Amino acid sequence: MSNKLTESDLKLMLAAKVHIGTRMCDPNIERYCWNRKQGGIHIINLGKTWEKLILAARIIVAIDNPADVIVVSARQIGQRAVFKYAQFTGASYIGGRYTPGTFTNQIQKKFMEPRLLVVTDPFADHQPVKEASFVNIPTIAFCTTDVSLRNVDVCIPANTRQKHSIALMYYLLAREVLKMRKNAPKLDVMVDLFMYREPEEAEKQARDQQQDQPDGEENPQADTFENQADLQQPDQPTGQKIEWGSDDQGGWQ
Repeated sequence: MSNKLTESDLKLMLAAKVHIGTRMCDPNIERYCWNRKQGGIHIINLGKTWEKLILAARIIVAIDNPADVIVVSARQIGQRAVFKYAQFTGASYIGGRYTPGTFTNQIQKKFMEPRLLVVTDPFADHQPVKEASFVNIPTIAFCTTDVSLRNVDVCIPANTRQKHSIALMYYLLAREVLKMRKNAPKLDVMVDLFMYREPEEAEKQARDQQQDQPDGEENPQADTFENQADLQQPDQPTGQKIEWGSDDQGGWQ
């Protein structure tokens, strides 16, 4: 089983702009930077990104119970990626706001005791990273060039500011984890499944499908949030104004 970076994966990483960093660079991440553009943008070395990705996959495979691995993303552009990663690898996930005390407060309803933590951005997910350090939970983090590596055990240098980069990195990590596991099915889905979609983009696609469909046929995906909200409104006679406390409402006399 070869874990070398292939040309197709390298093209995907370049297309998703995984190598694009920021103008600022943390001293601990300088070793992962290859060069710097004229505008001041740091370029991430994709060879080192792949090495760290394989290292993270080997650590994840070493966990006997896949549910003991938890992936976290506070950023909206990474929530779909962590959900799909958890779905295909059997890990646990937290998408959205992280409740403080999830790893440290045992009387909390959502208390969890994972063996490994994977975060999308140490800056946005600083609370779970900090709590994981209190209870000795190893942390794997996707890091761009301007974040601090404090309390991070394994850093995967990548662009964490764009949805295509985050989706591709979680896709590659899930694929390598399933490759290393025994008797695990291969990841036969496209990377597009991991990408965050804007609500306006999804509604536009639903409208286009409805327009392209022949007349007389119903589209099961035509119910958007707008017409669902209309269905939930109470039935009122047209042109009739209801006064609070009137006899028609059966309210106060």
